Amino acid sequence: MTVTTDSVRSALEQAPLDKVESHLHPAGSYDVADHVVPTGREEIWRFTPLKRLRGLHADAPLDWRNTRATWNAPEGATVGVVTGDEATALRGVSGWAPNTRFTARILAEVPATLLVDVPADTEVSEPIVIDVDGTDADVTSGAHVVLRFGTHSKAVVVLNHTGSAAVSAVVEVVVADGADASVVSIQDWADDAVHLSHHQARVGRDASYKHAAISFGGDVVRMDANVTYDGPGGSAELLGLYFADAGQHIEHRIFADHTAPRTKSHAVYKGALQGEKAHTVWVGNVLIRKVAEGIETYEENRNLVLTDGCQADSIPNLEIETGEIEGAGHASATARFDDEQLFYLQSRGVSEKEAQRLVVHGFFNDLIRKVGVPSIEARLLATVEAELAKNVLKELS
Repeated sequence: MTVTTDSVRSALEQAPLDKVESHLHPAGSYDVADHVVPTGREEIWRFTPLKRLRGLHADAPLDWRNTRATWNAPEGATVGVVTGDEATALRGVSGWAPNTRFTARILAEVPATLLVDVPADTEVSEPIVIDVDGTDADVTSGAHVVLRFGTHSKAVVVLNHTGSAAVSAVVEVVVADGADASVVSIQDWADDAVHLSHHQARVGRDASYKHAAISFGGDVVRMDANVTYDGPGGSAELLGLYFADAGQHIEHRIFADHTAPRTKSHAVYKGALQGEKAHTVWVGNVLIRKVAEGIETYEENRNLVLTDGCQADSIPNLEIETGEIEGAGHASATARFDDEQLFYLQSRGVSEKEAQRLVVHGFFNDLIRKVGVPSIEARLLATVEAELAKNVLKELS
């Protein structure tokens, strides 16, 4: 069945859900004129260094070509660029209306869509990997990506970002009833890159959705990872791993909007910081609507500060409109190395350098295993080692 933008908008207007006023999630609109250019005083922008976004949050051109995209197409999946009416019909396919100027501009102005389609009852045996390589950070561009997982399908999609670029992107994910979908987005940009992105998923009845946001590179990286539910029994696992060096700004925001009963969301984000003016931001929000009885949700953010001069902001939120829930909670912590762990290791003959390396690997290891893609797990362990070598371990040498 083809879902058009008009039909999605009509469904949104007729939806029985109560309208919720939230300073964290302004009302959505497809009309760019409804979204003013942010000033930084707005709640959803107050942490983001707007002057470093190269106008992507405002009116920077989105039609430059500053990336090259390549991909594989494993048996059972189709991957390709669509334009014209086919691309237009995919705008808002996740059932979401843009709530920022940059997302509204992408849906209105970017002419093409990169579409990944996994048909119903299809299991794709290997990850679908899309490599996005930046070629020029001095110009700006926009991108629209749609990932569709058919009924009772199973697949993993990896979005791998490298090179130098200034890019804003909207990624819409549709997980049909009974499907099992995983999306891994890796931000391993060069040091001068800027990446502003919004990922929006719609999870069907009894479907499973895993989203992993992994950010290491770039000058400024900000990603919103949102999820809503199309029917009872859907579950979402939202994972994040990030490592900020001197001067980097890495910001992750999640929004689990429980729009159906007996749904689940579980978010775990972990980050490390090192170097002067390294800054990370994590804002988590879960909305449990009146209709969402019997849901379960938990959100957790942990930050490990490795050197002086860093800043980690962590803000979990729960908005609960019904008392008929199975469970809801959140946790947040920011700390330095655990002195007891270091003392224990060093008392058994482990050097200070090796002890710190082991503590950091232990901090990330359980989360890395949750990604569920062996080749990526090995890459992440190697990247953590390389990040440590930049600063902490170098100082101890």
